[in-house]
Amino acid sequence: MQSKLRQHIEEIVSLTDEEFEFVHSHFTHRKAKKRDLLIQEGKSVKHVYFVVSGLLKLLYNDSSGKEHIVSFAMEDWWESDFLAFYSKNNATLSLQCVEDTEVYCITLEDYQNLCAGLQKMEHFFLEKANRGHIGSQQRIISFLTLNASERYEHLLHRHPALLQRVPKTLIASYLGVSRETLSRLIS
Repeated sequence: MQSKLRQHIEEIVSLTDEEFEFVHSHFTHRKAKKRDLLIQEGKSVKHVYFVVSGLLKLLYNDSSGKEHIVSFAMEDWWESDFLAFYSKNNATLSLQCVEDTEVYCITLEDYQNLCAGLQKMEHFFLEKANRGHIGSQQRIISFLTLNASERYEHLLHRHPALLQRVPKTLIASYLGVSRETLSRLIS
């Protein structure tokens, strides 16, 4: 399992064995079951999560209790309520397991110590953050410019494996449509 984390990091920066041991020492490993909450709205956010195996959904519950899926995170993806994590405020989002999941967790203190102790990791996290910002902007633009059918096709093109793993009700929520509308789009 350590090899998955190392392989993921080395897609951006190379590490010696000593450097990887230093990196690995800043993470903890956690297993969670389907439906477990890693982050709960209203509670403090102690970690950013790297998904080793499984699938997560980041969600927002509006004032009427409707669940809105902000994002999914599968293998090799990072996820958290980043605003709450970095600002040390309580979560406005929840992070829930869609499948049994294994993650590496890093606290803000460990993240800061890791970046201060190994500049390569600062570069790695900056690259991951930039890619995350780009993805978020693309998602926002898709909601502004694409109809439901086009958003579905876009998702199908970018993340076909996700559609095989996620129930249609969750896909509908992610796309901002009803389950019935999604069924019409698929057929």
